[in-house]
Amino acid sequence: MTEQVGSRRAFLTAGSLAGATAALAASSVVATPGSALAQEAGGSLKAIRDRGELRIGVAPGEPWFYKDQRSGEWYGLGWGLGVAVAKELGVKPVPVETTWGNAVAALQAGQFDVMFTMDATPQRALAVDFPVQPMFWYAQGVLLADGVSVTSWEEMNKPEFRIGVVLGTSPDRDITVRLPKATIERFPSADETGAAFIAGRMDGVSLFHPALVMLQSRLKRGKVILPQPLRESPSSAAVPNVADKSWRDWLGVCLGYFYATGQTQKIFEDYLAFRGIDPAATPAIMRERWKS
Repeated sequence: MTEQVGSRRAFLTAGSLAGATAALAASSVVATPGSALAQEAGGSLKAIRDRGELRIGVAPGEPWFYKDQRSGEWYGLGWGLGVAVAKELGVKPVPVETTWGNAVAALQAGQFDVMFTMDATPQRALAVDFPVQPMFWYAQGVLLADGVSVTSWEEMNKPEFRIGVVLGTSPDRDITVRLPKATIERFPSADETGAAFIAGRMDGVSLFHPALVMLQSRLKRGKVILPQPLRESPSSAAVPNVADKSWRDWLGVCLGYFYATGQTQKIFEDYLAFRGIDPAATPAIMRERWKS
């Protein structure tokens, strides 16, 4: 893998980050739970095992899902967890391509069995189902420009601090409340936010920290921090909302076990290493490892 790329190439190839941002910002499709289509497709644990396949929704957006265009193989935290879950079930993991914006509707239609790294929100829970156990945790972070040194949100809360966010995302809403005195620049996409950062227009960019790590690795500049006090959020896995809850409940037990035993963290670190990023220099997705 090529280690050095120009900043323009880094910015252009950051497009997959937009998918990760969309995962946080995409609106939910609300419909009656337990749709007939999902029921017919088989949303139970028995149906998956009888089929011999675990159909996993995949959508470009690092570090959750990444498709190697040469081999056609999928990588990333979401895909890696899917492979591990399929192994526990004794079935074959099968990728089903979708988009972040369409994933909820696709689950309702029974097109696949699970979409990993989809946050559980009240709106989405009207249409699809989520295990009780969180899959992993991430924190709202800031990619600081070279030469900028802050450690807390309060240090950024001043007019001279310029911070970029993607319009309409959770970080945008949080920053608006958390940093009322800062100069907040809002951009339609992560690409445009990254371009402004490269141009020196921003002192920092705020996204959830795994996405920021991928952005920093592409831009080859800046430092990712988790400002104090921590603003943390759990991620989850969405499944069809059907009457038989055996698949949802078993998946929750499995994800809880993977998290507690460190397997989820290892899958994340393996992917970082695959993409040439030092896991030791990257904030964990286990909140117990964050400095308070």
